[in-house]
Amino acid sequence: AVGGCFVHEDHAKRFDWPRLWGWWGTDKGRRFKMSPKFEPMAGAEGWQLSNPPILQMAALRASMECFDSVGMDALAAKSKELTSYLEFEIPKEWQILTPASRGAHLSVKVKSKAEVDRLKENGVVCDYREPGILRIAPVPFYNSFEDIFRFGEICHSL
Repeated sequence: AVGGCFVHEDHAKRFDWPRLWGWWGTDKGRRFKMSPKFEPMAGAEGWQLSNPPILQMAALRASMECFDSVGMDALAAKSKELTSYLEFEIPKEWQILTPASRGAHLSVKVKSKAEVDRLKENGVVCDYREPGILRIAPVPFYNSFEDIFRFGEICHSL
C-alpha cells in the first residue's frame, strides 16, 4: 500500500544514515548512470523505494477527491455533531469514558458483553474490549444522523 514519510529539514541531507536503497530515491541527475553507489536525493524523496503502486494510487486519488469535494472543515463539524448526538443516544446505564475533547469516537463501559453481542445480532458493527468497553466511532463521511438514531433505538431495546 501507499506509505508516507516525513523528514525534518534538519535531517534532509543526512546521507550517512542507513536507509533502504530505491530507484526513486537516487539523485535525479545521476539516476540513469546506474552507479553501484547509492546517491540519495535530499529530503523525503531520498527515502523513496520504488514506483507507487498504480491501483492503490488510483484508490487514494479517488478518496482524496472525495475529501476535497466535502472539505475538512465540513467533515470536522459533522464529526462533532454526530458524536454529540451519539452521546445523547447512549443508554443512561452505560458510562461514557471518553473525555469531552475527543474525535469521532466514544468509549463506553457497558454492563455485559451480552449487550454487545445483541448489538451485533442487530447489525451493529462495533468494537468490544475487555473489561466491558464498547468503542463506537461515527464516521462523518458515511455515517448519518439516522444511523445514530437507529443505533440508539437498538441500544434502548436491549
